[in-house]
Amino acid sequence: MTSNKKSIIEKEIGKIEREFSQLDISIKKKVAFTCKILAEFGHESGLAGQITAKISEQRYVTQALGAGLAESNERTLLEVDKELNVVDGKGIPSPANRFHISLYEARSDIKCVVHTHPLYTSALSMLGSPLIISHMDTCILYDDVGFLKEWPGVPVGYDEGEVISAALGDKSAALLAHHGLVVVADSVERACILALQFERAAKLQIIASAAGAIQPIDAELALEAKSWTGNSSRISATFNGLVKRFCSLD
Repeated sequence: MTSNKKSIIEKEIGKIEREFSQLDISIKKKVAFTCKILAEFGHESGLAGQITAKISEQRYVTQALGAGLAESNERTLLEVDKELNVVDGKGIPSPANRFHISLYEARSDIKCVVHTHPLYTSALSMLGSPLIISHMDTCILYDDVGFLKEWPGVPVGYDEGEVISAALGDKSAALLAHHGLVVVADSVERACILALQFERAAKLQIIASAAGAIQPIDAELALEAKSWTGNSSRISATFNGLVKRFCSLD
């Protein structure tokens, strides 16, 4: 990157940081919004898929089993402890949340976990191929996606959590064979955007692969794009825009 381009990027990021910030709302409301946004972008698959967010060392927010992504809201969300006992709310959580707890236990930086079965990610998961990042829009995930090649079965136990945690490693996302995606982040907003871009990357990969061989993206330029698209203020601006489009702040 030339010094001139670097200074321009730094200047523009500064403008974005002054203009956009995280919405001043509760973590629970952010999770509810994320449920709605992901549903709008095709992440709904019956009762499959969970979103969790850490609100303290002992408490997590998640959906009640039986409420799909599109149906979830602040009233239907639960607060659970590490054993998935409900400490606030009505209903029960999905037993698959156990593998989320394993991820939180393995990495202190994780504040939100999104696991869904969107169409193109699910299709890609059947091919035995890892996710390829080769487009500017999806560079937020460049060199940051693990691959679980062997399906461990329905992830309702802690053993599956250990397997998925190992596949994720220190990365922000993983493609789970014959299953779906998992993304982790230090905020609900970032986890939401990563999940959206993961599915977009899978869709691009399947479409491009049908036409020819996908060409690798230049590593230095990919990292430049990753820094640009992954800036926290850009994440806030993107999330805020999606909230305005699909959700109500009332």
